[in-house]
Amino acid sequence: MFDRSNRNIDPAPNAGPRKARPDANGKPFLVAIAGNPNVGKTTVFNQLTGLRQKVGNYPGITVERKTGFLTTDDNRRIEVVDVPGTYNLHPKALDEEVAYRVLIGAIEGSHAPDLAVCVVDAANLERNLYLVCQILDLGLPTVVALNMMDAAENAGLEIDVTRLSRELQVPVIPMVASKGTGIQELKNAVTGAPPSCPPRRWHLEPQVEQEVQSLADRLGTELPELTPAQRFMDALRAVAHEGAAFFETHHDQPFWDEVKRARTRLEEDGIDYERSGSCGRYAWLSPLVKKAVRRRRQPRRTASDRVDAVVTHPVAGPLIFLVVLMLIFQSVFTAAVPLMDGIDFGVTVLSEWLERMMPEGMLTSLLVDGVVAGFGAVIIFLPQILILFFFLGLMEDSGYMARAAFIMDRLMKRFGMSGRSVVPLVSSFACAVPGIMATRTIENQRDRLVTILVAPLLTCSARLPVYTLLIGAFVPQAYFLGVFGYQGTTLLALYLMGILFAVGAGAALRRFVIRGAHSPFIIELPPYRAPRLRDVLYQMVERAWLFVTRAGAVIVSISIVLWFLASFPDAGSKPGLEAERSRLLAAGPAESADVQSALAALDGEQARYAVAHSYIGRMGRLIEPAIAPLGFDWKIGVALISSFAAREVAVSALGTIYSIQDADEGSESLRQRIINDIDPRTGKPVWTPLTSYSLMVFYVLACLCMSTLAIVKRETNSWRWPLFMLGYMTVLAYVCSLITFQGGRLLGLG
Repeated sequence: MFDRSNRNIDPAPNAGPRKARPDANGKPFLVAIAGNPNVGKTTVFNQLTGLRQKVGNYPGITVERKTGFLTTDDNRRIEVVDVPGTYNLHPKALDEEVAYRVLIGAIEGSHAPDLAVCVVDAANLERNLYLVCQILDLGLPTVVALNMMDAAENAGLEIDVTRLSRELQVPVIPMVASKGTGIQELKNAVTGAPPSCPPRRWHLEPQVEQEVQSLADRLGTELPELTPAQRFMDALRAVAHEGAAFFETHHDQPFWDEVKRARTRLEEDGIDYERSGSCGRYAWLSPLVKKAVRRRRQPRRTASDRVDAVVTHPVAGPLIFLVVLMLIFQSVFTAAVPLMDGIDFGVTVLSEWLERMMPEGMLTSLLVDGVVAGFGAVIIFLPQILILFFFLGLMEDSGYMARAAFIMDRLMKRFGMSGRSVVPLVSSFACAVPGIMATRTIENQRDRLVTILVAPLLTCSARLPVYTLLIGAFVPQAYFLGVFGYQGTTLLALYLMGILFAVGAGAALRRFVIRGAHSPFIIELPPYRAPRLRDVLYQMVERAWLFVTRAGAVIVSISIVLWFLASFPDAGSKPGLEAERSRLLAAGPAESADVQSALAALDGEQARYAVAHSYIGRMGRLIEPAIAPLGFDWKIGVALISSFAAREVAVSALGTIYSIQDADEGSESLRQRIINDIDPRTGKPVWTPLTSYSLMVFYVLACLCMSTLAIVKRETNSWRWPLFMLGYMTVLAYVCSLITFQGGRLLGLG
């Protein structure tokens, strides 16, 4: 049974105004901000709470929860919650279910709101008031925030706010939230005594009303904590299939048997009971709106209309969107580089300072190679995250994001995603971490989850060092057709491979794993407006802080684990190495270039010996039989395991194994060591062109990134999906790499 005993709504909704309760039973006065998508609900929330906000997920749910506090003149703290945007309270999609549960007080750790502020678009009043009507049906004291009054005026509408308030029997506050107009009046309404909730004034067809009332009376014993009006709404939802999948788990079987009999009787009378609730509400709302709204003139073609004629054009629209994506992608990919280099330099300076200030030993190694390295792996992403969310904030706040989703939805639906998936996926070319965080703009939870699970397949910047090293070593610097270089074509093929597998995986996941019918794509095209820079900047900082505090903890923890695996057990000094070091120091001055070079080579040999005998080296040898069919030996296995910290770490890991100090993707010495490496057991080269192709295919498809797994855990609120993603991508990478290597050998290519 669904426990709603914590509701604190008056038994008689029309019993008069209640006193504002600052703290009853230890629970703060709670205000819910509800409304349709794109009506300025978040702007109203930000205006009420300022920077006194916190963001997280609802317990056990992947939907974002944003709460804040409003302090009254007499120092009372009022809690404000931003309800997910929804067009109705029929719990079919997850966001609709969460909105409904918040408003009835069925969310863990919370209680039913003492007041609902329903933000409505003044230019689309009738449709927006439908949600207001549903909230009133719940028995919640309600204030209507009549937002976007400037848009209504531009559309030639004149709204009699006083009459609208009188007809609805609730306070109505005219507002232009983006400009701060009406905010103070809304604060006064929120901090004052909550208004009374009027009784239901719309009606069903007589036969439907009779059947629903009979079921509501039956619920009197099952749900005695609910008011008669609330039981009536539950009964109506049950009869009309409004969120049936949600409600079937919250009533006993005899009740549902009676519901089926009621439906049968209505069907025999030829009554469309499924639309009875919406028809009844609109039959009341339509005349009400006509009384309160007068059209002064026919709406003239606005600037938004003229821009939309181009921006949503079947040909021009996608081209413009492509240019916008290129701008975002280029900024995330290149503009962040100086900042990332600066962060990397700062982390290096901090590491060197710690090494100078602390004695050599395990504690210093833990701090430098574990904690500081892990912290660096966290903050290195901040420039990309900040830049990406700056552009996303501009697109969302200006109204262009809705157009972009509208333009791309038809194409993306074929691959199990929505039009809003495009920006997160394109952002993943720079880095999957900010790309996955950007999926919060996707309202449909199935589409969002599919987008999260395929985003890491797109080639991120961290893969480039590995590609550059291998392409430079094994792909000739030659051209075909006199124009196209083999090296550039190979890199392009790797990018295209990631794209093709991403769209294919999206379609497969939507069909076989994350099933469910696609929800109809309903999106409102709000008028264009100047973005509020304060809100955009706050969103940037909010997302960055969430990443650092939530995903960062996981990344640092895994970094410390990898440090432990690479540092233990202590293998000691390589036999004969100390004797050779002593011989070099005795042969000539230690300051000479030749001696320094030889000593550096010995240090490299020692590092290689330590890695080979560490846990991570043993793990490389342990997995060697499994990866041998792919053309990999234990040294490549160590590089793969090390890549989990960050894919580009594979290059430095190979540098350590091959005794190359400060190796990077451009190191010619490392390339030559790789090319010349001979397996002592077989006498054959460890690396061949076919081995490099197999390894590059593996890197295209494998999820070798702890930061990505950490952010997926953060965004899905569960370890289930990151582990699933790790599993399916590993299997996909293994199979495709196996086909590449073994297929190439069958064709005589290696």
